[in-house]
This record gives sequence, structure tokens and C-alpha cells, in this order.
Amino acid sequence: MTAHAATVDASGEMQGAKHQVPLRVYFTIFSLLMVLTAVTVGVSFIDLGAMNTVVALVIAVVKMLLVVLYFMHVRYSTRLTWAVVAGGFFWLLLLLGLTLADYLTRGPGWLHYG
Repeated sequence: MTAHAATVDASGEMQGAKHQVPLRVYFTIFSLLMVLTAVTVGVSFIDLGAMNTVVALVIAVVKMLLVVLYFMHVRYSTRLTWAVVAGGFFWLLLLLGLTLADYLTRGPGWLHYG
């Protein structure tokens, strides 16, 4: 184990932890997530045409970023953690992009039932 790793001593306290986030931050982020969920539900009842999906995805990405940054503590992490998280999202985008490319290049009538 390296000298920089956080360990738990006999009393149960974290040793080597670099930051302590106030509960106010967690409650604020949770409240913001609930508001964004209500906005998503509200927008779903409004007919925006093709923009319904875009608005829902934008709200979902904002909520995802809040969860990753604050509840997963990436905001307070090292550059290595940021690189690993960025690599994971790059891989996800690559897989989704290749799947979408396959789906969009198929000709009409490729899906047959029965």
C-alpha cells in the first residue's frame, strides 16, 4: 500500500483523506437532481416535436455529470481519476457511435417479424 492511500484506523476514522465535503453540498446537489427530474417530467408533457428527445437527453447528461462529479467524488480527485473517467466516457461514445453507424447504414426492410 502506498503512503497516499486512505486507511481506516482502529476508531473507524479515515486517515489520509484529502477533503471533506459539507452535507450542504450533498443536499444542494440532491435538490437540484430532484428539480431536474421534475423538469424532465414537465417537458415530457409539452409537445416540442423532435426537440423532446434532445431536451430530455440534455437534462439527463446534466444529471449524470452532477452524480459523477459530486456523489462519485470525481470533482475532488486526482488527474489520474479524471483520465480514467474520461477514458470510460470516450469508450462509451465509441461504442454508441459504432452501434448508431451500423443502425443508420442498414437499408429499408432489414427488420422482419415472423
